[in-house]
Amino acid sequence: MTRLSDTWPRWAFLACVMMLAGAHIFETFGHMAPCELCLKQRDVYWYAMGVAAIGSLLGFTRFRGPATRIANVALTLLFLLGATVAGYHAGVEWKFWPGPAECTGGAQGVSAADLTALLNGAKSKMPDCDKPAWIFLGLSMAGWNTLVSLGLALFSAMAASRGAWPPPELPLSE
Repeated sequence: MTRLSDTWPRWAFLACVMMLAGAHIFETFGHMAPCELCLKQRDVYWYAMGVAAIGSLLGFTRFRGPATRIANVALTLLFLLGATVAGYHAGVEWKFWPGPAECTGGAQGVSAADLTALLNGAKSKMPDCDKPAWIFLGLSMAGWNTLVSLGLALFSAMAASRGAWPPPELPLSE
């Protein structure tokens, strides 16, 4: 467990890089434009990546113990936030609740008239947040991201609790 707590910020950094790379691969090669809520999910990974980078670098200083523990706690909270945002998005896709107003864009194919309008200052349309672009084993990308974020939060919490569980034995006084 000590090994996980000391190295977790580096693993979390790598996980964030992989999740963001995966999102960009789907966007670039899968031609799946992100909606507003997809971008908010990515923001959480960017923040977590920054915390993980700082925690990793401070792990090589004399402040290693407290800095790593603080980074692991912050990563736990950030990944829980990520799971919340992704879970909210999955709920919007399943029509459990309405999505934000900016998620009603309805992007379709691009025509020459659309490009001309865009060059003349028109705003581009984002895809609808309530229409999943990809579903695998019954879950959309937001659903899978919820599970991944919960897993990362669990590992972060385990790393943060190093030395806290099991509690040290208290000496019994007579």
